Amino acid sequence: MAHLPSTPQASSANIPESSLQSDCSSSGWLSVVDDFSADRAAFKISPNKTMMWLFLLSDIFIFGSFLVAYMSVRMTTTEPWPLTSDVFALNLGGQDIPLVLIAIMTFILITSSGTMAMAVNFGYQGRRQLTAALIFITALFGIAFVGMQAFEWTKLIVEEGIRPWGNDLGAAQFGASFFMITGFHGLHVSIGVIYLLTIAWRVWRGRYEKTQSNESNNRYEIVEIAGLYWHFVDLVWVFIFAFFYLW
Repeated sequence: MAHLPSTPQASSANIPESSLQSDCSSSGWLSVVDDFSADRAAFKISPNKTMMWLFLLSDIFIFGSFLVAYMSVRMTTTEPWPLTSDVFALNLGGQDIPLVLIAIMTFILITSSGTMAMAVNFGYQGRRQLTAALIFITALFGIAFVGMQAFEWTKLIVEEGIRPWGNDLGAAQFGASFFMITGFHGLHVSIGVIYLLTIAWRVWRGRYEKTQSNESNNRYEIVEIAGLYWHFVDLVWVFIFAFFYLW
């Protein structure tokens, strides 16, 4: 009786299942090793955008620590905390209107987020001059915010007598918390203004169109990266406004 030739199915059936699983697992690990050795990107995110996200993450921890320390100090102090509605009131027409200056500053920053978002949108559309104009307008909003903050500091120091080491309105920690938190945020806004003006000038001059090919779709990615920073600064101010001025 003639013997039938063995088929691949029959030969594979005789191989133990554990051997097949080990071969599959080894090939899977080898593919992972190949991916890493080939320097392949796991996610399609540019290195510049990744570094900005990492920087913002570190800043989240810093601002978060400041706000947690502020809440801890305020809840544990034995002296009465000054009323923010009275401290930050602005005299208009002979009447003290509470938080009116802070409300205007908040409106300015929220509006600047809108202009920055439009700049990113028009940047990816390739509308260079409109993008530069919107970034410049965003920077002007930032300058207005910093100017109002300088006015607020001057009023509190000169008229109210508030110092980082004490004041006559209540808890001594009020001045230290206020100047530390708002000053650190104001520094971020000032740096952001310089950053935005630099990007606006380069976009207006067409620098990114010269350094990138016409086929590249990320010529204005730098505008989006600047937008990430500016939106973060605006978001932090919302938390400062809620925890410091409204509490």
